[in-house]
Amino acid sequence: MIAIIDYGMGNLRSVQKGLERAGGAAVVTRDIGQIQAANGVVLPGVGAFSACMENLNKFGMAEPIRDIVRRKKPFLGICLGFQLLFSESEEFGMQKGLDLFPGKVVGFHPGENFKVPHMGWNRLDKKIQSPFLEGIAGGDYVYFVHSFYVVPDDSSIVATTTDYGQPFVSSIATETLFACQFHPEKSQELGLRILANFARFASSH
Repeated sequence: MIAIIDYGMGNLRSVQKGLERAGGAAVVTRDIGQIQAANGVVLPGVGAFSACMENLNKFGMAEPIRDIVRRKKPFLGICLGFQLLFSESEEFGMQKGLDLFPGKVVGFHPGENFKVPHMGWNRLDKKIQSPFLEGIAGGDYVYFVHSFYVVPDDSSIVATTTDYGQPFVSSIATETLFACQFHPEKSQELGLRILANFARFASSH
């Protein structure tokens, strides 16, 4: 079973449906015991960084999430759930994140030809091989909706970058964690492949 963390925000049902379509059994929950007992954990997210952190703290989930990632339980972060893993965000003034990875979240600066938010389909440039990206090729398109992006201190965790006026980090991967700025649940067949990769990885660990 995969636990999708319910902290009162985010596209929880669409992520659940995407995982189920990809062959993974998933439950939306804020029960800490159920989250800790799951084979894999998903932190989705839509909305403001500070409001999400506030809710995670309010529901007593921030420390359990840190513990789950540190214990190397299979973990998937999506969009804001990716950004929250880092030290801080400049959205609405500097806000503290979960600080699992050193780095910060910064905003796009709109240019003449680049609107903010960055919305729609864009390409992935693969930087590493990862079981989470099995069947995904460099140049494949996925779906984005965001105004902020992550700048990790450690470049070795960067799994993909994407170009939007400049290259930005669109996903990271470790042995047991994958987190992405794009929305796999909105990225059609390619996104389902990533969700299936995660479900398969979680069930085998």
